[in-house]
Amino acid sequence: MLMIRPGFLSSADRIELEACVRRQREDHGIARRANAILLLDDGESCARIAKFLYLDDDTIRGWYKSYRQDGWDALAFDGWKGGQSRMTQAQEVALCAWLEARFCRSTVEIRAHVAAECGLNYSHSGCIKLLARLGFEYRKPKPLPRVASAQKQTAFIAFYERLMRELPADEAVYFADAVHPEYQTKPAFGWVKVGSNPAVLSTAGRGRVNIHGAVNLESFDAPFVEPTTVDGVSAVQLLTKIEERNPDKRIIHVIWDNAAYHKGPDVRAFLSRTSCRIHLIQLPPYCPHLNPIERLWAVLHQYVTHNRYYASQKQFADAILAFMRYTIPQEWTKFRDKVSDNFRVITHENFRVLK
Repeated sequence: MLMIRPGFLSSADRIELEACVRRQREDHGIARRANAILLLDDGESCARIAKFLYLDDDTIRGWYKSYRQDGWDALAFDGWKGGQSRMTQAQEVALCAWLEARFCRSTVEIRAHVAAECGLNYSHSGCIKLLARLGFEYRKPKPLPRVASAQKQTAFIAFYERLMRELPADEAVYFADAVHPEYQTKPAFGWVKVGSNPAVLSTAGRGRVNIHGAVNLESFDAPFVEPTTVDGVSAVQLLTKIEERNPDKRIIHVIWDNAAYHKGPDVRAFLSRTSCRIHLIQLPPYCPHLNPIERLWAVLHQYVTHNRYYASQKQFADAILAFMRYTIPQEWTKFRDKVSDNFRVITHENFRVLK
């Protein structure tokens, strides 16, 4: 159950929300949300507030969660399309240019700018309606990892396609990486009947399962080890298992990332053996999207962790291992299209990167 402690609002937050409730021209729905947040801050329960507002208490909890996570603008935004604007077309064009040159987290800054530049005073909801009509929405920027140059990505894709096109029958290709599923309930979106209020029991353990694994996209063979720590030792254990499962292959190409333990002394010693049949290929730096096993880990989470509750960490670990040992060999045809080598080049040019 979500615990809501009173007194979570700052003085400035209370002043803003109280003004929203009192303004006559404020949208009724937004004023009602502001009222609910103020009552929660006063110590009223979700059930009591819901009764007074003729809502269910899950709605009140959802408003609180949205407010705490993303702020008042996120809670107030409700897909407004807006009506007739009080701004001239030239003022709207200027406002759009001003907004596109920065990242405003609150309508407070925007309303102050409009008042200063246009002499117009907008309410909180009025500003949100204006922004929606002008094509703006309230959303978080996507975390964007560093990526290799487009040239390196293109070169790897061309190399891989040539490798697979010319691969002899006595060679094989595996993609490898590690994953660390945590013993925590992971709610995920899904289609449900309106008003059904789905829920999943939650766990908040700190334990996790370490899997160092690989996958062959042709046969969907997926050898893995379950080490206490993912390191050079577990990397060698995985490579050994790959060799053992391919006695008829002269060369086994293993493609993985540039983690230090993938290039450390344990792995170098393993590769120095005269009988070694492993040929390592390093992915370009910062390119997990070029490793299909990342997509297999996503399928693992869909099957095992999303919207699933496990009463103990052992049950959780057993479910992870069962997926690796049984689900992949028995059901891989159901999700093989999700775990593909359909690669594409990703660059920052596809995004508006905030400075």
